[in-house]
Amino acid sequence: MIVTTAGRTNENMIKLANKVAKDLLINFVERRKRSIDEIQAIVNEDVLVVGKNRLEIYPLHSNEPIFFHPNSSMFRIKRIMCGEIDPFIQTCGLLKGSSILDCTLGLGSDSITASYWVGQTGRVVGVEGNQYIAYLVRRGLKTWKSDDQDINQAMERIEVIHSDYLSFLQGCPTDGYDVVYFDPMFEESIDESDGISGIKQLALRSPLDIEVIEEAKRVAKYRVVMKDHWKSERFAQFGFSVIVRKTSKFHFGFIEMI
Repeated sequence: MIVTTAGRTNENMIKLANKVAKDLLINFVERRKRSIDEIQAIVNEDVLVVGKNRLEIYPLHSNEPIFFHPNSSMFRIKRIMCGEIDPFIQTCGLLKGSSILDCTLGLGSDSITASYWVGQTGRVVGVEGNQYIAYLVRRGLKTWKSDDQDINQAMERIEVIHSDYLSFLQGCPTDGYDVVYFDPMFEESIDESDGISGIKQLALRSPLDIEVIEEAKRVAKYRVVMKDHWKSERFAQFGFSVIVRKTSKFHFGFIEMI
């Protein structure tokens, strides 16, 4: 990964790009009016672009940039505001003041929804294995602004941790969170799933195995929850009770700890 600026750059962008490069311990490369493809042809690396309003990651050999956006959390929260039930919140059994560890943060849609629901007295921690995605999302959660201050504050409250989830779980105290949550890469693809196709190239495919699940059960006070494709064998493999959603291609499963 290298850092550069947007095509139309200025001193502030250059200053920020140098800061990002320093934060991530990677090289800053001047844009010099070159396209991203031209830069990648020279450096043969992914490129993080510092623009006027956001950071974008351009994976090598991909035309689709990765950038932070709250994605589905926005309309999910709007539905919650209207009194509708969110299946993720319902499966987790989250209440105002609950704590949740999101072991597969990604771009943070589930964590944002959870943070809004548990409120100022709750706690949401998101673990992301890729340091660049973690950096992009951590910054995006602090700087992206909606028209609703409660949503903005919900994003700002999320704690982003760069780590693989097994190592992080091993360092957590027993019963350290009310809920531990996993949304692993689906073994079956869902074509209409938006907002994550670009991130797949950078996502760490850490194994979800019995050691991870046992650690999650130790750390979770009330429930371990997993989202997976409806065809997935992981629900049965790890002993999850499945909530079947007939109109959806993914289901939620949970392990009750009490």
